[in-house]
Amino acid sequence: MITFEHVTKRYPDGTVALDDLSLECPTGKTTVLVGTSGSGKTTAVRLINRMVEPTSGRVLIDGTDVRSRQPEQLRRGIGYVIQQVGLFPHRTIADNIATVPHLLGWDKKKARATALELMERVGLDPALAKRYPYQLSGGQQQRVGVARALAADPPILLMDEPFSAVDPVVRSELQQEFLRLQADLDKTIVFVTHDVDEAIKLGDRVAVFRIGGHLVQVDSPERLLAAPADEFVERFLGYDRGFRRLSFLDAKSLQLSMPDTLELTGSAEQARATVAGGGPVLVVDDARRPIGWLIRSRVARWPDRSALVPIGHTFRPDTDSVRAALDSAVLSPVGVAVGVDDEGAVVGAISHDEIAEAIRPPTAEIGPS
Repeated sequence: MITFEHVTKRYPDGTVALDDLSLECPTGKTTVLVGTSGSGKTTAVRLINRMVEPTSGRVLIDGTDVRSRQPEQLRRGIGYVIQQVGLFPHRTIADNIATVPHLLGWDKKKARATALELMERVGLDPALAKRYPYQLSGGQQQRVGVARALAADPPILLMDEPFSAVDPVVRSELQQEFLRLQADLDKTIVFVTHDVDEAIKLGDRVAVFRIGGHLVQVDSPERLLAAPADEFVERFLGYDRGFRRLSFLDAKSLQLSMPDTLELTGSAEQARATVAGGGPVLVVDDARRPIGWLIRSRVARWPDRSALVPIGHTFRPDTDSVRAALDSAVLSPVGVAVGVDDEGAVVGAISHDEIAEAIRPPTAEIGPS
């Protein structure tokens, strides 16, 4: 448990980076600090490993004030990942990862074995071990930074905007890797970001800060979206917070129905007969994987595959959220989301309107007119 007890950080010029911060970061959970620039998020993280000292108040780790330990000793038990990565350019990837083990006196064989194991764990090919940082992409360098922070198996991991310098596709991959790692490792993580979606996706608890180092609200992501503490939090979360809330609703709660289907090998006569009902028909292959939609205005072109309207993308009812299902329906040219199993075979479909009805609040919650 990391605890901030009435912590204030005031610089000599009078700037207040943190103002009377009291916050608990539970053991084995990810606490995300999010807020506008200049709200004190990074200062809070740097107080934990004594890169910054408080003006007043205390920072505790499992009940012990961090100032009771020498900074160097303290930091060797805390992993630290930053946006700029900070890899040593003259060291190989394996040696970069083994930095802390070397400082702790591990023998070279054990340190290297740990480095190679961690490379695989963070999704890096061990064949890259002898390369240098400049030979890796930005996303690969960030993975090295995470591996280095984990090398001595510290109980605490501090991450200061670690994924903000990479492109959106790589960022999404790194976020998924982070979730997978945390599910395996159960580290106590304090994660800084300015991205609300990242905070909601990665955090067990989200702490919202505003300029002047004021903690405005700390809650679970779902509770934060459902009940913002004030107008600042509501504006910071954005007007699409209702859509974001759908990430916490399981798609398995939706009532799917099997759409009319036509096999890819179906004849023109079969196509006309199937489309006669007026609605779109889902064309599937011999494994019942969806290929596209066939609509009445295009049926004359069948069996030419150019007659098909694209699916958009499918979703997994057993593992995805309602948000994923709604996104699928919104992007579908026919307004229908297609659910598939782990083999990609169709298990059902649901329209945009049906999803909207399913997530509509009960009349009792709306109140009398």
